Amino acid sequence: MTEDFSYATPYHGHDEPIARPDERHSLLVIADGVDAQELEPVADAANLRLLGLASLSDAPTRLDDQTQCDSLLLFCPAMTPLLERLLVQVETQAIQTGMAVILVAGWDTVELAFACVRSPHTQLLCDPDRTELAAALVAAGEHRPISGSVHEMDREGARLQQLSEEVGRLARTIDALTQRNKAMATPGMATPSFDLGPRISDRASDYIGMPIFTPMGVPAQPAEPSLTPAMATVTAQQVRDMLRARRIRADFLPGDLFADPAWDMLLDLLAARLEQERVSVSSLCIAAAVPPTTALRWIRTLTEKGLVLRQADPHDGRRVFIALAQDTAESLMRWFGASRRLLA
Repeated sequence: MTEDFSYATPYHGHDEPIARPDERHSLLVIADGVDAQELEPVADAANLRLLGLASLSDAPTRLDDQTQCDSLLLFCPAMTPLLERLLVQVETQAIQTGMAVILVAGWDTVELAFACVRSPHTQLLCDPDRTELAAALVAAGEHRPISGSVHEMDREGARLQQLSEEVGRLARTIDALTQRNKAMATPGMATPSFDLGPRISDRASDYIGMPIFTPMGVPAQPAEPSLTPAMATVTAQQVRDMLRARRIRADFLPGDLFADPAWDMLLDLLAARLEQERVSVSSLCIAAAVPPTTALRWIRTLTEKGLVLRQADPHDGRRVFIALAQDTAESLMRWFGASRRLLA
């Protein structure tokens, strides 16, 4: 018996395909101890297409095999033997392909992560809260420069409002997942989640600076160019006193009214310069008195504007120190002189 297919609808090339291609930007996640099922709603809320989840040990091979990746989210809260090599590989690929990268570091890895960051498309977070992580994912999905044209300001304003709504929605999604994991957790068993634990800003706000030193075999040089006699009258103690005065405002008025991380970091770097000490990235984050991810963004901004400089540790390539540029130091010293004359 011959089957009759005469009623079958003929296919025409111009007909709509069965499924439209997913044109969303793609996201690859690298993390240990994260449930892949948790990532789907987070990626959907960020309007990203999830490519998959790879462990840190499998990440180098996965990155080599991945033909295209628009965005990469890498959780590296703890130091591992292969982390430095992985970070270098990620940053090299980001520079070559324009891939947007989000590095989520912890207190133990922020120094290494900062030293490895080279791509302008990389966002470095340190123990972020849910809103900071959500904002980073939305920014990675956007992955485009913000227009500065006057005639596009209204359109940009509307887009910023939309971005704010997207960040809020994504933050709520992450929060719901975190709360669900806490509710389902059994005693003695760790449950993976996006709740990344204590933040740097919760730690003590004092730190020990590192003295400036000269590598062995290198002729001794002055640590910093000499300042004029009028500028040299400012002491590190005076700068520290100003920082302490700024801190005690929170004892009398709401502290979030006076957040000025750029100024606090510049003052801290000036005091360290006068004390002939070097300041690490993590120490400067503490001095900023804001969440560490916010401090890292300000350090990047100050570096891009040439107000501060990155100085490699000559004895440890995995660490970078931050120092004032010469012009910035002189301007700060002149400001101290002018403000003291006004007060007098």
